[in-house]
Amino acid sequence: MTRILALAFATGLSLGQPCPVSTQPTSNPDESMSILVHITHGPEHPTRAALGFAVAAAAVQQGHKVTVFLAGDAVQLVREGVIDQLAGLGTGKLSELVDTVVSGGGRFYLSGGSSAARGLSTVDIGVPDFEMASPARLVELALEHDRQFVY
Repeated sequence: MTRILALAFATGLSLGQPCPVSTQPTSNPDESMSILVHITHGPEHPTRAALGFAVAAAAVQQGHKVTVFLAGDAVQLVREGVIDQLAGLGTGKLSELVDTVVSGGGRFYLSGGSSAARGLSTVDIGVPDFEMASPARLVELALEHDRQFVY
């Protein structure tokens, strides 16, 4: 109990009192935002991998500018055969989600190091608009976008 009281005191919270919550909207819901979706799970975790694409597709459908950054095992997701075959539980087919992101103007970045380590070359990639990128580019993208989601 002493630790809880010390923490409450240190953070300025009052026990037994409601926490102050801002009622001001953080953004205009009619305003388009830039969304970065960073995916690190690959075909070995189809539902986790597809969830990132499902969020990216939903953001595109809501009119937002979407960027997808694939790193680690996730770079495998844009292989032609994987796009056509993968489906997550409750997320639908990866091919449909990718098509939605692509048709909505989504931009794809693939970790260059992750791609090289997995033997992925530019001829294997099944998305039309992509760029090989470094961790430094991911940091730049994170700072350029309004919101980020990581899967």
